[in-house]
Amino acid sequence: MSGVPKAPLFLGLAGLIPFVWGAVTYVNSDLQAWGTQMLGPRFVGPYVQLFYGAVILSFMSGILWGFATKTSRSKAATCYALSVLPALWAFFTTGGGPETAGINLIIGFIGLLFLDAAFWHWGLAPRWWMKLRILLTAIVVLCLAVGVYL
Repeated sequence: MSGVPKAPLFLGLAGLIPFVWGAVTYVNSDLQAWGTQMLGPRFVGPYVQLFYGAVILSFMSGILWGFATKTSRSKAATCYALSVLPALWAFFTTGGGPETAGINLIIGFIGLLFLDAAFWHWGLAPRWWMKLRILLTAIVVLCLAVGVYL
């Protein structure tokens, strides 16, 4: 991850903890039982992933909104409109049960990666942005897939 500043890298990796924890507690029943007892049922398995995933998609909308401030006129309007899509996607598609919500979050994070690439291509995101976003998105999608497909 050369070129990625340490603070965004470490904070991005730390932000993966709920996704990884959710995947691990989904496949390990002993850890799931411990987590349920110590943290509550909302903080294990796919449930922690789904809630946190919706939060992170919304957070990423805010990041894209910040990138949109670096442009003007019709391009700014386009960027602002695109920036709200991840939050709206999370809001409208994460109901309907854990499997459907998980699939929709996977789609949302892949779609977000395309938006990240567009903002990066337009010179609105830092040069190192896509290195970090590809890594984080791959891990998020893999973890969500555990809850959906296993």
